[in-house]
Amino acid sequence: MNNPERRILVARVVGAFGVRGEVKLQSFTDPLKQVLKYQPWILVHQGKETEVGEIRARETNKGLTVFFPNIEDRDAAEAMTGAEVWVPRSRLPAPKAGEYYWIDLEGMQVNNLEGVDFGKVSHLFNNGANDVMFVQGERVRLLPFVMDDYIKSIDFDAQKIIVDWDADF
Repeated sequence: MNNPERRILVARVVGAFGVRGEVKLQSFTDPLKQVLKYQPWILVHQGKETEVGEIRARETNKGLTVFFPNIEDRDAAEAMTGAEVWVPRSRLPAPKAGEYYWIDLEGMQVNNLEGVDFGKVSHLFNNGANDVMFVQGERVRLLPFVMDDYIKSIDFDAQKIIVDWDADF
């Protein structure tokens, strides 16, 4: 399963649920059950990749629980803790206007309004208040990903993001 297409981490197994082989899944999609639409999944666990499909799931008051094929008891489910669920980027729908998949921003060049080269987007994360771009250049800059306030334009054709940010900050 050596596919060079970019993949997106959409969920992670965080533990066993019950005694019938269900696992607790931390879904990174909104809503949580949206993750089920991207099957088959590429399950990465302990250095091995497995494609899995026909996943059954249900929402509980503690989140999303999932039945994987061939996982039939609590011990087997517990052994899956830490497994990551990845999907090819192409399986996701096109983002709505003004919305972006973080993976599509990674690698883009970042310049400020004065044309100063800040480097490239390494990755993004959420700090609880807003999304943040980790930009690696001659030094690391953490830039709030707030459209209009700090992010002035995103040009996918030119692979460039223009920001309103002081080069000395």
